[in-house]
Amino acid sequence: MPPPISVIAGLGNPGERYQPTRHNAGFWLLDALASQQHARFRAEARFSGQVVKIDLAGQSCYLLRPDTFMNHSGRAVSALCHYYRIPVESLLVVHDEIDLDPGTARLKFGGGHGGHNGLRDIISALGSKQFSRLRLGVGHPGNKDQVVDYVLHQPAKQERALIEQAIDEALRILPLVVNGKREQAMQQLHSAC
Repeated sequence: MPPPISVIAGLGNPGERYQPTRHNAGFWLLDALASQQHARFRAEARFSGQVVKIDLAGQSCYLLRPDTFMNHSGRAVSALCHYYRIPVESLLVVHDEIDLDPGTARLKFGGGHGGHNGLRDIISALGSKQFSRLRLGVGHPGNKDQVVDYVLHQPAKQERALIEQAIDEALRILPLVVNGKREQAMQQLHSAC
């Protein structure tokens, strides 16, 4: 069985300007999870981000929102993992995914970065791809040259509602994920959205 998850890192860009953009879907999920747990993020300079520790289904877990901007997410993630001696296999990264439609969420273990700069930087900083990912579909603009502009803009109201539904489904299976029941979590999530 996979090890329990000790760190959930949600990816996004800091600041009000970026908060409603597709690239911040990872932040949206972490904010919803922290709210569910009545937990408040606090700035932690040594981790270059906002951190809070929660208990989820009996498992102690750090939530991390990097303040480094997307392309330097690895600095925050590696700092927290190294400080607490958390193995890479106990990390879950939550991020936006252009190759999935809004309303879709998928769990994945390992693999490449798929062109996602946040994942690329985390893989580089950790020296490993062996971590779990929770991919939140935001859709594709249809042309690869429009991707950067697309993810840095907010989705239409209907798209945002679909993404929020996928986040709700993902939050339902997170207790299974953090307790190492990845296959069971995948089956439930992938059949729901």
